[in-house]
Amino acid sequence: MTMTAMAGEPLTQLKPNLWVGGQPDQAQLAQFAKDGGAVVIDLRTAQEERGLDETKAVAELGLRYVSLPIDSHTGITADNARALHEALAAATGPVLLHCRTGNRVGALLALDAVAQGSSSEQALELARRAGVDVLEPELREKLGCGPQAC
Repeated sequence: MTMTAMAGEPLTQLKPNLWVGGQPDQAQLAQFAKDGGAVVIDLRTAQEERGLDETKAVAELGLRYVSLPIDSHTGITADNARALHEALAAATGPVLLHCRTGNRVGALLALDAVAQGSSSEQALELARRAGVDVLEPELREKLGCGPQAC
């Protein structure tokens, strides 16, 4: 499955059943469904513009929609990482996990990785692969990393 995000950035397949990235458009959602996708987990809050009625679009494609609204300024927490872990564990079939740009996705996956036994270095690498960018300094602090090394 090859997809690109609205900004032209490719979505990333982190695991066989996990695709991550920024806000998908209608074509990406349709391709995800066509390729056997099952669940879309959306980390965006209700106030964020999506460019489409995502709940409706996902339902019309026969996919399950899970809303897990995470504020990008206050929501990068161990509790929210645990909630994401539970949502991913409950998913049956391939998952498309997204926020607006991939920042929240990467940060929360990293916090969950540490909770599951990964090192801070491994978690930071996972976060980068998942799209963390502007939230990296905050994430590094939460992981106990310094500004240069983790």
